[in-house]
Amino acid sequence: MGLSTHVLDTMHGCPAAGMGVELYTTEGEQATLVKRFNLNSDGRNPDGPLYDNASLKVGTYRLVFDVKGYFAAKGVALPEPNFLNRVALDFGVADVAQHYHVPLLVSPWSYSTYRGS
Repeated sequence: MGLSTHVLDTMHGCPAAGMGVELYTTEGEQATLVKRFNLNSDGRNPDGPLYDNASLKVGTYRLVFDVKGYFAAKGVALPEPNFLNRVALDFGVADVAQHYHVPLLVSPWSYSTYRGS
């Protein structure tokens, strides 16, 4: 249970190992940084869930993914300015008894997300 994320690089067909991610709690326009981390070789937080079931609270959150930095580090030729820089996903947690998984499928030109299980 709790909150987790996973990023897949759809350009290269692999997990987005090394991508920088930030997790925030949000209230209105206010955002408070909770943690900053780089994804492991499986494209996940190396420390496991972002929140376990006991510490996840009802509320709103933001995950910010450093798409430009990741693809630049992979040697992808990006235009200047590039199309995607940082992808921010704002989402709400209504029921802490459920698991909230927020995956990101991303290339330098597109992204998709959904509530996973």
